[in-house]
Amino acid sequence: MAKPLVAIVGRPNVGKSTLFNKICKRRIAIIEDTPGVTRDRIFQDAEWLGYQFVLVDTGGIEPESEDIILAQMRRQAEMAMEAADVILFLTDAKAGLVSADYEVADMLRRTDKPVVLAVNKVENKADREMVYDFYNLGIGAVHEISAEQSLGLGDLLDEIVSYFDKVQEPDEEATYITIVGKPNVGKSSLANRILGQDRSIVSNIPGTTRDAIDTPFYRDGKKYIITDTAGMRKKGKIERDSVERYSVIRSLAAVRRADIVITMVDAEQGITEQDVKIAGHVDDEGKPSIIAVNKWDAIEKDTYTIEKYKKEIETELAFMTYAPQMYISAKTGQRVDKLFPMIESCLENARRRISTGLLNDCIREAVTAVEPPSSGGRRLRIYYATQVSTCPPSFVLFVNDTKLMHYSYERYLKNYLRKTFDFTGTPIRMMIRNRNENKND
Repeated sequence: MAKPLVAIVGRPNVGKSTLFNKICKRRIAIIEDTPGVTRDRIFQDAEWLGYQFVLVDTGGIEPESEDIILAQMRRQAEMAMEAADVILFLTDAKAGLVSADYEVADMLRRTDKPVVLAVNKVENKADREMVYDFYNLGIGAVHEISAEQSLGLGDLLDEIVSYFDKVQEPDEEATYITIVGKPNVGKSSLANRILGQDRSIVSNIPGTTRDAIDTPFYRDGKKYIITDTAGMRKKGKIERDSVERYSVIRSLAAVRRADIVITMVDAEQGITEQDVKIAGHVDDEGKPSIIAVNKWDAIEKDTYTIEKYKKEIETELAFMTYAPQMYISAKTGQRVDKLFPMIESCLENARRRISTGLLNDCIREAVTAVEPPSSGGRRLRIYYATQVSTCPPSFVLFVNDTKLMHYSYERYLKNYLRKTFDFTGTPIRMMIRNRNENKND
């Protein structure tokens, strides 16, 4: 049985993200006193009294608006309501009962879902006197809380979990796929195309996605979680204390926990300086990666177009030549269906473990083909090698003197391993140690 889904809804700036972070016991949703900071649905596992559930933070529900962002925020909240098992309706005692609260209440009554009403920011006697007005919404019992001060959260959660089934099966392991790239490269469009729904807000305005957004889904009987991240601009263009700064931090964290990363670039713009930096972050984390060249449908092509792009990528992203290139259109769906076979292949390669015997046979062949470097009359000798980990595949080579190992020869050995054992899609880590060092150090 899947974990129950609890959606937090309400008008903007009532404290939904603060409550979300308190319940999840860590800072996940971005918090700022600016209405509309949370735009998409944000999912996170939570627990109370042994009950496990998925909590969803949503953007504030505004009255009908022609503004594309506000309209899509409203639609995202509506989709969260449709999917939820329990809806947590959050209001604001300090602002008092307003017309937008009535509108949200009317929307909730039409869902036929259990609704738990909480009045937030109840921190003194004056605030408590405002609570009684919220009974006029006709939702039922009113929970007075302060998310900021963690007041009243226990009773609130008690009622929420009372709607859950008593027996919950543990959640199965999932494969995390993170999509990264600069703003407006098409990350949300690709996530939506893969999911087959408007999961992330899509617009032509750079920076529309502000949080790293996790969405679970199943494909061929396997569970995946795809993470759509905020576009990462140059540091110099990001204010130190801005929402965007925290969005980028969140995006980097999403890369760190990913099983595989789809690094997106814009076919119309080619490889930019920022593309190189983003790809560098992925490589630094040792993550399997696929380079997805998006907006391929918008490119005028001739016989040499794809070769030109391949050469540009191999030149500008020389440190990431292990990553296969996919030429796609998230907008039209062109070649998107070919991503998953490539994802599974890259993951298989990243998890590959080579026996010590085969590994040392390969190293001996490489040494025979190209003689190791020498310096000061001494030549590098490689005594033996062993694989110490996977994801990424990592190897230790024991030698007579680590100072004799030139970076170019190390690169040659990595490429030889890659050619022999097919490590397409994954970086390789190689550590060089003197033979007298303990191999377990």
